[in-house]
Amino acid sequence: MPEYMPFTHAEMAALVSPRAGETKLGQCVHLAPPEHSLETTLATAKAHGAQFAIIGVGEDIGPRANLGRAGATNAFRAAMSQWLNLQSNRFLCGTECLVLGEIHTADLLPISTGGETPSLEQLREAVAQLDTRVITMVSAILAAGLEPILIGGGHNNAFGLLTASAAHYQRPVAAVNLDPHSDFRLLEGRHSGNGFSYAAANAALGFYHVLGLHELKNSEANLAQLSAFGGTWHSLQQIWVRREISLSQALEEIATKLNATKLPVALELDVDAITKMPSSAATTAGVPLLDAAHYVSYIARHCPCAYLHLAEAAPSCHEAGLEAGFKDVGQSLSELIYAYVQARLQFLAKPVNSSLTTQY
Repeated sequence: MPEYMPFTHAEMAALVSPRAGETKLGQCVHLAPPEHSLETTLATAKAHGAQFAIIGVGEDIGPRANLGRAGATNAFRAAMSQWLNLQSNRFLCGTECLVLGEIHTADLLPISTGGETPSLEQLREAVAQLDTRVITMVSAILAAGLEPILIGGGHNNAFGLLTASAAHYQRPVAAVNLDPHSDFRLLEGRHSGNGFSYAAANAALGFYHVLGLHELKNSEANLAQLSAFGGTWHSLQQIWVRREISLSQALEEIATKLNATKLPVALELDVDAITKMPSSAATTAGVPLLDAAHYVSYIARHCPCAYLHLAEAAPSCHEAGLEAGFKDVGQSLSELIYAYVQARLQFLAKPVNSSLTTQY
């Protein structure tokens, strides 16, 4: 069974629209030759200047295992259809990025012969199997010296990212997550709502802060479990409703706390947090996209990030249909990817003895 499905030159050509006098990112990024092993692809891209590896996970098993909506299966392709058509210019060339493809997921659930819906137990077992594949892929990317940018699927994939990062850096990871939900639910079988609590239980998570936590979308038991771990948060209501603290102040506080841990930083974003974003739990009362992009940029520019995770986007859940979903999700994820890449390039160019940042 292949570990992933490489994003090929043919797929790139089908998405990119060349224009005379212009160069698109898709004409510059590194791709994964199907005939090469994963290790060879990563090493070759690294040797030729790549610093980031973009990988997709086309699955909605995690949200369904959490009794949520299906649909988070094609965010990666939606993102690439827009990202690869952006301009290669003085701000970003494109050679900084390797577009790998998507982790193989098609075989994770048993094939139904009678149209039966998979049971909750089957879904959660499938999520546990997917964890292993995410860990394997992310471990290989980190070992090659590249930063993973994981797009799509449920927020269950945070567990694999955190576990692989902790193993690579040989210490727990400090995570910040823009999300109305803490995803710190009970250890009741793997799903999209307990990636962080499972990582904490496995000693992969050393510090956890939730930005934009919705005060009434988290159970008291959930909040109590998060507090018992030592997790902290700024709520959606504190910043965007009651205006008790500004987003700038919150981000400065978060970056200071993250850097004080001396741990590698996991930069997490559940697009459920963004207003009207097609997702498994879309909201009309969320964070503006540009605030989400600023969050990504600020943390990536001020903290030693191990990876970026953009979870839960579901183009098929758009109220106007799949085509509109592809456009909105694709454009939004492209802005978030660029915010991360551009900020990380700035961070990596800073002197190691910066007063705010801490290299691991």
